[in-house]
Amino acid sequence: MKQILFLALLVSSSLAFADDAKNEWHATSLSEATIKNIQQAQYQYKKCVSDEMQKPGYSKIESRSATDAIIKQCETVLSKMRQVYLDAKVPGIIADRHLKKLRIQITRRVLKQQMFAEAALKAGN
Repeated sequence: MKQILFLALLVSSSLAFADDAKNEWHATSLSEATIKNIQQAQYQYKKCVSDEMQKPGYSKIESRSATDAIIKQCETVLSKMRQVYLDAKVPGIIADRHLKKLRIQITRRVLKQQMFAEAALKAGN
């Protein structure tokens, strides 16, 4: 009885980890041109965030709200980067995972800088 239960558990666990074949990215490589396009899109996104942070209106509102507004203003640039991935035949799940990682990293940096600026402003008063 224990062997049958163990076998059933083993089969069900292997099915749980099975991945959808269409979402896998099979050992392909990106061309130099594609990598350059991705890097250019990343640069444009970071530039958009940086330019948006320089606007004086964000210093008047709370740091989390300012960060959210800054990130939302640059979502269109990030969607262009997603299109570069899709044009290179990278599965959407992998592209979305990378974009999510990039967005989180940039959001953390922006929030940190906004909180620092807010604290400096309050300390100056």
